[in-house]
Parts: sequence; C-alpha cells; structure tokens
Amino acid sequence: MRGFILRGVPGMLFLLLAAGSPVYGAEASAISAGDTAWLLVSTALVMLMTPGLAFFYAGMVRRKNVLGTIMHSFIILCVMSVVWVLWGYTLAFGPDIGGVVGGLKWFGLVGIGAEPAPLAPTVPHLVFMMFQGMFAIITPALITGAFAERMKFSAMLVFTVLWATFVYSPVAHWVWGGGWIGAKLGALDFAGGTVVHINSAVAAIVSALVIGKRIGYLKEPMQPHNLPLTIMGAALLWFGWFGFNAGSALASDSLAGLAFVTTNTAAASAALAWTFIEWIQKGKPTALGAVSGAVAGLVGITPAAGFVSPLSSILIGFGAGLFCYFAVNAKTRFGYDDSLDVLGIHGVGGLWGALATGVFASVAVNPSGANGLLYGNITLLGVQALASLATILYSGVVSLVILKVIDWTIGLRVNDHEERQGLDLAQHGEEGYSL
Repeated sequence: MRGFILRGVPGMLFLLLAAGSPVYGAEASAISAGDTAWLLVSTALVMLMTPGLAFFYAGMVRRKNVLGTIMHSFIILCVMSVVWVLWGYTLAFGPDIGGVVGGLKWFGLVGIGAEPAPLAPTVPHLVFMMFQGMFAIITPALITGAFAERMKFSAMLVFTVLWATFVYSPVAHWVWGGGWIGAKLGALDFAGGTVVHINSAVAAIVSALVIGKRIGYLKEPMQPHNLPLTIMGAALLWFGWFGFNAGSALASDSLAGLAFVTTNTAAASAALAWTFIEWIQKGKPTALGAVSGAVAGLVGITPAAGFVSPLSSILIGFGAGLFCYFAVNAKTRFGYDDSLDVLGIHGVGGLWGALATGVFASVAVNPSGANGLLYGNITLLGVQALASLATILYSGVVSLVILKVIDWTIGLRVNDHEERQGLDLAQHGEEGYSL
C-alpha cells in the first residue's frame, strides 16, 4: 500500500480487509473438536429462537399486524448480524476500558479467527463471537413485543442499531466481557438474566410508555388472532433455549448437561404453576397461559442454569410461573400498554431469576460460581440485586434518550389511519392471509 492514498469508506474497508486476516484452516492445539461442535450447534439453536419469537409474538397480535410483527424479528436478525460483526462484538468483548466497555481492537473482526477465544479457550474465537452474536440478536427482538402494532418500521430499525450499540454491548461487557459487574462485583449471570431479559424488559416498558397506548386499548377487543402460531413459537423457543443456556457452558461437558436439565425442568415447573393458578383463579386452564408459563420459566432459569441443582430449578421455575402470572394480570390495573407482556414475563422473570441465583447458587454444583443465601452467603444476594438495579437504571435512562431522539427526528409512531389499517398493509404493502 506504500505510495497509495486511501480515501473515504472504500479506503477504510480496504484497510480492514488488509489488516492481517487470520488463517482459518490452521487449528490451534488447544481447540477441542467436541466443544467447538457443541458451540456451533448451540449457536444454530439460539439463532432459531428469533424466528421462534417472531411466531410467538405474531400469533398474539391482531390479524392485520401478523406480518409486521414477524418482520420485526426477521429484520433484526439481519441487521444485528452485520452490526455485531462491525462493532457490536468488540464493544462487548474487546479489551476492557475502565470496566465500562470494550475497546475497538476487533472492529470488523480484524484479528479474530481460528485462535482460541479469550473467554472460551477450547473453541475458535470466531465461533465464540458468533454464539454471542445470537444473544445480541434476540435481545432487541424481545423489545418489539412492547410496541407491537404501532411503531414505524423505520423507527424500529434505527432504535435497534442505537440500542444495541449504546445499551446491549456495554451491559454485555459489564457482565461477561471483563466489566465491573462480572469481573469486579462478582455477580453471576450464566446465560443472560440481566444482559438479555432485564435489559430488554426495561427498554420495552420505556418504549411502551413513550410511544403510548394502541388506539382502542382496553376499549376494543384485541384478542390473539392465531394461538397455534404462538404455541409453535413457544415450542421453538423452548427448543432453542437449550443452546441459549447449555451452550453458555462454552464446552461439551457436565456443566452443559446440568444447564440442559435445569432449563427443561424450570420451564416445565413454571408452565404447571401458571396453568394451575389460572385454573384456580379463572376456572379454566388456557393454552396461552401454559406456553406463557413455560417461557417465564425459561427466562427465570437463564441466569441460574449453571449454578443451581435440578431440585432448585423446580423452585425457580415455580416462582417464575407464579410471579409472572400475577405481573401480566396486573397490567390492566396500571393501564400501560405493553402489547405482548415483555415486562411481565422477561422483566419480572429475569429479575426473579437473578435474585434466585443469589439464593440457590452452590459451589457444590459449580465450583466456579459462589454460594448463595441458602448456603450461608447473603452477600451474593446483595450483589445480584445491585447488578439488576444497575442494569435497570442504565437501560431505562439510555433507552429513553434514544427513543426521544428518534421521536424528535423521524417520529416513532405510525399515524392513526395506518394503525387502524394495520401495519402489514401500511408499512409493508402486503397481507398475512388471503381468505
């Protein structure tokens, strides 16, 4: 490149491509084929969760918004796949800067390839990057459930990029990338109770409050239009969650096996808890209640999956089903319009799971973890509470700023005519069903 002057974006891209691309065929001796295979499978499982979420959400909206709701998750899968490669990963897992954010050393994945990942030394760095990228994809997709049926598609795209950059990546660094919550405070979050669920739920409720209620909310019927679609989505989420939690062991070992068992057990326990309390309170157990309970259990066990015993996972799942049931049913009493109950399930479930980790965690189960309250260590419960509070405050404030900036510039919400017409036609020019 001597004597050659590079200008603008083409020059920057050329420099990135020329900056020492790694050799992908030369495997380092520390790499384990079994661990790598398991993390690749787990990555694919977590990827499937985002289309699963699309179906889960789409079945619960009105028919005129089914495609728009699916499109949220699908386009976020595409957008975040690029953002994560360019700058999301390095902000989350790059060299630590003051415990707050990662440096730009790996911008555009320069220098990342077949070498062992710093945080997962038995798998290639590139595979670890991709696995973590799937978490970065589904987290903003979760938020869309709060503003379903009323946000502009363009506003959703801008919000996703800004939120992933200024909220998701820094919080992921705090907890998993060597930042202050994980490395210094010592909080436990096996697979994303704070990073994914509390983080997204706080942004979701802020979004719902800023954008306002749907036209006719609590005055017109807004029943789910296709519950079989929602049930299929929940089944895909449960299936993919094995990669989400058990994959977070970052190895094909007994810890992955433990997380696999606790994940399934908590989901089942929560589904039963929700079903029976609904049956007692309302006289009939519903399919929507059962699958909502299962998702609540999956959320609740996420931070604890590799730190607690299978018996503890039953209690964590039961608590998630119970607490999330009452949280969802309290929504109408408070009057806010969180369309698909992101706060009630992911917020309450994630907070319960984070605190329950501080109660049920045991070094007898995972020596790299810590004992919780049940095993004589009340400090861990306080640490978990502090980590949760920090995530709530940071996500809430920064999400509010991002939403306000978007509203002041391009606007957040479709107009009344478009909302009544439905986002499928108004935003995408197509319909989900030809009947």
